[in-house]
Amino acid sequence: MNLKSNLIFTLYTIYGILLKVMASKGKVRGISGQYPLVQNVTVTEGGTANLTCRVEYNDNTSLQWSNPAQQTLFFGDKKALRDNRIELVRASWSELTISISDVSLSDEGMYTCSLFTMPVRTAKAYLTVLGVPEKPEIDGLTKPAMEGDQITLTCITQGSKPAADLRWFRNEKEVKGAKEVNASGKTFTVRSSLQLHVDRNDDGVAYTCRVDHVALAQMPQQATEVLEVHYAPRVEIIQSHAVPQEGQYLKLECVSKGNPSPDPVMWTKDGGELPDLDRMIVEGRELTFTSLNKTDNGTYRCEASNHLGTSSAEFVLYVYDVPTTLPPSTTPPPHPIPPDPTQASDLTVTGNRDPNALGQHGTDHALIGGVVAVVVFVTLCLIIVLGRYLARHKGTYLTNEAKGADDAPDADTAIINAEGNHAHAEEKKEYFI
Repeated sequence: MNLKSNLIFTLYTIYGILLKVMASKGKVRGISGQYPLVQNVTVTEGGTANLTCRVEYNDNTSLQWSNPAQQTLFFGDKKALRDNRIELVRASWSELTISISDVSLSDEGMYTCSLFTMPVRTAKAYLTVLGVPEKPEIDGLTKPAMEGDQITLTCITQGSKPAADLRWFRNEKEVKGAKEVNASGKTFTVRSSLQLHVDRNDDGVAYTCRVDHVALAQMPQQATEVLEVHYAPRVEIIQSHAVPQEGQYLKLECVSKGNPSPDPVMWTKDGGELPDLDRMIVEGRELTFTSLNKTDNGTYRCEASNHLGTSSAEFVLYVYDVPTTLPPSTTPPPHPIPPDPTQASDLTVTGNRDPNALGQHGTDHALIGGVVAVVVFVTLCLIIVLGRYLARHKGTYLTNEAKGADDAPDADTAIINAEGNHAHAEEKKEYFI
């Protein structure tokens, strides 16, 4: 059976060679209008390529496909080359379609479709095979990295054709890397480097290298590495109340950020140990005062450390007096009094004011009381002076008729007596001392 196939292949080959020789010498003239039509094909390595040759007008002339080495693949519906990857798809007088499965880079090249007219007509189709890049790998990462280190991340991918493109991402944001391309036979090896000055903000950050290539349109390749950065702690103190007052509850939280975590933290007061552990409770990073008093005033210090260093923060505590307020009146007003916007504004401002300013209203009340006392005192003095004036002018006052009425029998005599006594008026004057 194999001998028969070889014989048929040999006869077809000889027949094709004879036709080409005759056409080259011009001994045979072809029929005009018969031209094979083909298209270039692009396929990914490992895929299947379909090569199709069509003729619009054909007078029962055979079609043939040959590979870049000019080996006949199919002559009509007859397979000529023993390659299990090559199969016949369709064969007729107007079309010859074949398929090549599991395509490799070595299959790339110019394929020829021949129409055996006089002369022989040919058309060429180029088969392009795309090399699929391998999954990228990231090198150069040290775990853990130390804050302040200089490191270089390198991403490598091989086997791409044409050369792949490498892109870097810091979390979701793209960053620029340095690209290098090297040819290796028909494929390319691509490298991209990314230099980093590591700080604490890089801790937990994901750096991703992604491969962009025409052969990876449906399933992009990428590699990701997460940085672990060790750094010395930083400390700050957060208070639960902005204005601590006597009798209040207060919590101070020591917020420390470091890797490895600086746990536990140390609390001190004025450079020494905490004096009253019954009221000052330390739980983890928190210092809690159950009931503040004036003895709690002082400077509190929180200190945290790990193997890379120590950090501390201080908080100056001043306990304010509790503001005093007048007891509410139990007697309701005769008529409802609408609220005064000015007074409401004053109360709002006072609520947000520093407790040291709460005594200003007490000073205003004392000033008003002093003015009222002065007014009362002046009023009393005026009343006393007026009383003395009225007392000095108190007595009996007589008219001229009355002055002589005591010894006169009638009014006329009384007038005469009064005029007579006028000369002695100086002797009857009264003086008040």
